Amino acid sequence: SDLHQMLATKSVENIQFLPFLTTDANNLSWLGYGCLKGDGTVITVNAIGAALQTLYILVYLYYSPAKRPVLLQVLLLLAVVVTGCGYFTILVDTGTRLTHLGLFCSVFTISMYLSPLADLAKVIRSKSTRFLSFPLTVTTLVASSSWTLYGLQLHDPYITVPNVPGIVTSLVRFWLFQRYRPEQEKPY
Repeated sequence: SDLHQMLATKSVENIQFLPFLTTDANNLSWLGYGCLKGDGTVITVNAIGAALQTLYILVYLYYSPAKRPVLLQVLLLLAVVVTGCGYFTILVDTGTRLTHLGLFCSVFTISMYLSPLADLAKVIRSKSTRFLSFPLTVTTLVASSSWTLYGLQLHDPYITVPNVPGIVTSLVRFWLFQRYRPEQEKPY
C-alpha cells in the first residue's frame, strides 16, 4: 500500500523510509543464511523480498524531495551489508559461520518485529490506532506464523525463535485495533 500511495501521489509524504531499509537488510541477511544453509525456500522468499524492498527504496528515492539523507542511509546499509559479508566469510570459521549468521539474523528479525511497538505510547496516549497499519499487522501475523511453523518443521531455532515476537506484537496490535476502534477516534 505504501508503494501504491507513493506512485499515486508522486510523494513520500507520511511514509517512513526506515522500515524499507531495515526490511531490505533483514531480507539480505536471511538470503545469506539461506545460501549458506542451502535452503531453497529461505533463498527464494528473501531474494524476492530483497528485490521488492530495493524497488520500494528506489521509488522512495525518486519521489523524495530530500535525496541526500535517503542516499546516505542507503550507503550506510550497503556498508553494513558489505562489512557483514566480509565478517562472516573472512573472520568466522566455516564450522560456526551458520550459527553466527543465524544468531545475527535472529536478533535483527526480533528488533524488526518489535520496532512497531515504539508507536505504542502514541496509540495509548491518543486512544487512536491511526499510527498503526492494519494491513501491515495482518501481513506480519501471517508471515511470522508461517516462518515459525516452517522453523518448527525444520527444527531450526534461528528461524523459529525470532518469528514468535512477530506473532505476539501482531496480536498486541490487533488488541489495540479492537480497543481503539476507528469510530472512537477523535478528529484532530
